[in-house]
Amino acid sequence: MNQGSENTYIGYEYKEISVPSKDASLFLDCYENFGWIPDENRPTDHSGGIATIHLKRNRKIINKMELTRLQRNFESCMQEIQQMERSKKQTATVWAMIVGVIGTVFMAGSVFAVTSEPPQYVLMILLAIPAFAGWILPVFIYRYKLQKQSRKVQPFIEAKYKEIYQLCEKGHSLL
Repeated sequence: MNQGSENTYIGYEYKEISVPSKDASLFLDCYENFGWIPDENRPTDHSGGIATIHLKRNRKIINKMELTRLQRNFESCMQEIQQMERSKKQTATVWAMIVGVIGTVFMAGSVFAVTSEPPQYVLMILLAIPAFAGWILPVFIYRYKLQKQSRKVQPFIEAKYKEIYQLCEKGHSLL
Protein backbone atom coordinates (compact mmCIF):
# COMPACT_ATOMS: atom_id res chain seq x y z
CA MET A 1 0.00 0.00 0.00
CA ASN A 2 1.24 3.47 -0.86
CA GLN A 3 2.05 5.43 2.30
CA GLY A 4 1.34 8.80 0.65
CA SER A 5 -2.35 8.13 0.08
CA GLU A 6 -4.71 7.59 2.93
CA ASN A 7 -7.56 5.23 2.18
CA THR A 8 -10.06 5.18 5.05
CA TYR A 9 -13.30 3.31 5.19
CA ILE A 10 -16.47 5.25 5.99
CA GLY A 11 -19.52 3.29 7.07
CA TYR A 12 -22.83 4.95 6.33
CA GLU A 13 -26.30 4.72 7.74
CA TYR A 14 -29.12 5.28 5.28
CA LYS A 15 -32.46 7.00 5.46
CA GLU A 16 -35.31 7.24 2.99
CA ILE A 17 -37.99 9.90 3.44
CA SER A 18 -41.11 10.66 1.44
CA VAL A 19 -42.20 14.29 1.47
CA PRO A 20 -44.46 16.54 -0.60
CA SER A 21 -42.53 17.56 -3.72
CA LYS A 22 -42.93 21.24 -2.89
CA ASP A 23 -41.02 20.69 0.38
CA ALA A 24 -38.22 18.47 -1.00
CA SER A 25 -35.62 21.26 -1.11
CA LEU A 26 -36.45 22.35 2.44
CA PHE A 27 -36.07 18.80 3.74
CA LEU A 28 -32.78 18.30 1.88
CA ASP A 29 -31.36 21.57 3.22
CA CYS A 30 -32.46 20.84 6.78
CA TYR A 31 -31.31 17.22 6.87
CA GLU A 32 -27.83 18.33 5.77
CA ASN A 33 -27.63 20.27 9.05
CA PHE A 34 -28.05 16.98 10.93
CA GLY A 35 -25.20 15.27 9.08
CA TRP A 36 -27.20 13.69 6.25
CA ILE A 37 -26.15 14.07 2.63
CA PRO A 38 -28.03 13.03 -0.51
CA ASP A 39 -27.08 9.53 -1.63
CA GLU A 40 -25.58 10.06 -5.08
CA ASN A 41 -26.26 6.41 -5.92
CA ARG A 42 -30.03 6.84 -5.55
CA PRO A 43 -31.51 10.00 -7.04
CA THR A 44 -34.65 11.61 -5.65
CA ASP A 45 -37.83 10.01 -7.04
CA HIS A 46 -40.76 12.30 -7.86
CA SER A 47 -44.15 10.72 -8.42
CA GLY A 48 -47.67 11.90 -7.71
CA GLY A 49 -46.63 15.04 -5.86
CA ILE A 50 -44.43 13.02 -3.48
CA ALA A 51 -40.64 13.10 -3.51
CA THR A 52 -38.70 10.16 -2.10
CA ILE A 53 -35.32 11.36 -0.89
CA HIS A 54 -32.45 8.97 -0.20
CA LEU A 55 -29.90 10.16 2.35
CA LYS A 56 -26.78 8.81 3.99
CA ARG A 57 -24.71 9.78 7.02
CA ASN A 58 -21.37 8.71 8.46
CA ARG A 59 -22.04 6.18 11.23
CA LYS A 60 -19.21 7.59 13.33
CA ILE A 61 -20.36 11.20 13.17
CA ILE A 62 -19.52 13.28 16.21
CA ASN A 63 -22.49 14.36 18.43
CA LYS A 64 -24.75 11.77 16.80
CA MET A 65 -27.13 11.61 19.78
CA GLU A 66 -27.68 15.38 19.89
CA LEU A 67 -28.03 15.57 16.09
CA THR A 68 -30.63 12.79 16.19
CA ARG A 69 -32.56 14.62 18.91
CA LEU A 70 -32.53 17.84 16.89
CA GLN A 71 -33.56 15.89 13.79
CA ARG A 72 -36.55 14.40 15.61
CA ASN A 73 -37.60 17.86 16.78
CA PHE A 74 -37.32 19.07 13.18
CA GLU A 75 -39.46 16.17 11.93
CA SER A 76 -42.05 16.90 14.62
CA CYS A 77 -42.17 20.58 13.62
CA MET A 78 -42.62 19.65 9.96
CA GLN A 79 -45.49 17.30 10.84
CA GLU A 80 -47.15 20.09 12.83
CA ILE A 81 -46.79 22.47 9.88
CA GLN A 82 -48.32 19.90 7.53
CA GLN A 83 -51.22 19.37 9.95
CA MET A 84 -51.83 23.13 10.17
CA GLU A 85 -51.75 23.39 6.38
CA ARG A 86 -54.32 20.58 6.13
CA SER A 87 -56.50 22.18 8.81
CA LYS A 88 -56.98 25.23 6.60
CA LYS A 89 -58.65 23.17 3.89
CA GLN A 90 -60.47 20.81 6.26
CA THR A 91 -62.30 23.60 8.10
CA ALA A 92 -63.32 25.27 4.85
CA THR A 93 -64.42 21.95 3.34
CA VAL A 94 -66.57 21.02 6.34
CA TRP A 95 -68.41 24.34 6.29
CA ALA A 96 -68.98 24.16 2.52
CA MET A 97 -70.25 20.58 2.74
CA ILE A 98 -72.67 21.39 5.56
CA VAL A 99 -74.22 24.20 3.52
CA GLY A 100 -74.32 21.97 0.43
CA VAL A 101 -76.10 19.19 2.33
CA ILE A 102 -78.63 21.66 3.73
CA GLY A 103 -79.25 22.87 0.17
CA THR A 104 -79.76 19.27 -0.93
CA VAL A 105 -82.30 18.71 1.86
CA PHE A 106 -84.26 21.73 0.66
CA MET A 107 -84.09 20.42 -2.92
CA ALA A 108 -85.45 17.05 -1.76
CA GLY A 109 -88.32 18.87 -0.06
CA SER A 110 -88.94 20.81 -3.27
CA VAL A 111 -89.07 17.59 -5.30
CA PHE A 112 -91.46 15.98 -2.83
CA ALA A 113 -93.67 19.09 -2.97
CA VAL A 114 -93.96 19.01 -6.76
CA THR A 115 -94.49 15.23 -6.96
CA SER A 116 -97.20 15.12 -4.31
CA GLU A 117 -100.90 14.80 -5.26
CA PRO A 118 -101.92 17.51 -5.97
CA PRO A 119 -98.61 19.23 -6.81
CA GLN A 120 -97.80 22.11 -4.48
CA TYR A 121 -96.01 24.55 -6.76
CA VAL A 122 -95.81 27.42 -4.27
CA LEU A 123 -94.13 25.19 -1.66
CA MET A 124 -91.84 23.81 -4.37
CA ILE A 125 -90.69 27.33 -5.29
CA LEU A 126 -90.25 28.31 -1.64
CA LEU A 127 -88.08 25.25 -1.01
CA ALA A 128 -86.15 25.50 -4.33
CA ILE A 129 -84.85 29.02 -3.59
CA PRO A 130 -82.81 28.03 -0.48
CA ALA A 131 -81.90 24.76 -2.24
CA PHE A 132 -80.19 26.56 -5.11
CA ALA A 133 -78.61 28.99 -2.66
CA GLY A 134 -77.31 25.98 -0.72
CA TRP A 135 -75.69 24.67 -3.88
CA ILE A 136 -74.15 27.98 -4.96
CA LEU A 137 -72.97 29.36 -1.61
CA PRO A 138 -70.48 26.57 -0.72
CA VAL A 139 -67.99 27.89 -3.28
CA PHE A 140 -67.96 31.31 -1.63
CA ILE A 141 -68.08 29.89 1.88
CA TYR A 142 -65.10 27.65 1.09
CA ARG A 143 -63.04 30.59 -0.16
CA TYR A 144 -63.99 32.79 2.80
CA LYS A 145 -63.30 30.09 5.42
CA LEU A 146 -60.03 29.13 3.73
CA GLN A 147 -58.80 32.74 3.86
CA LYS A 148 -60.01 33.17 7.44
CA GLN A 149 -58.35 29.94 8.63
CA SER A 150 -55.17 30.80 6.72
CA ARG A 151 -54.91 34.16 8.49
CA LYS A 152 -55.53 32.42 11.82
CA VAL A 153 -52.96 29.62 11.33
CA GLN A 154 -50.21 31.51 9.46
CA PRO A 155 -48.54 33.03 12.57
CA PHE A 156 -48.25 29.54 14.10
CA ILE A 157 -46.75 28.18 10.88
CA GLU A 158 -44.23 31.02 10.79
CA ALA A 159 -43.29 30.32 14.43
CA LYS A 160 -42.69 26.66 13.57
CA TYR A 161 -40.45 27.62 10.64
CA LYS A 162 -38.48 29.88 12.97
CA GLU A 163 -38.09 26.96 15.38
CA ILE A 164 -36.92 24.76 12.47
CA TYR A 165 -34.29 27.28 11.47
CA GLN A 166 -33.03 27.43 15.07
CA LEU A 167 -32.82 23.62 15.19
CA CYS A 168 -30.87 23.63 11.91
CA GLU A 169 -28.47 26.27 13.24
CA LYS A 170 -27.82 24.18 16.35
CA GLY A 171 -27.33 21.05 14.24
CA HIS A 172 -24.98 22.82 11.85
CA SER A 173 -22.88 24.11 14.74
CA LEU A 174 -22.41 20.54 15.98
CA LEU A 175 -21.00 19.26 12.68
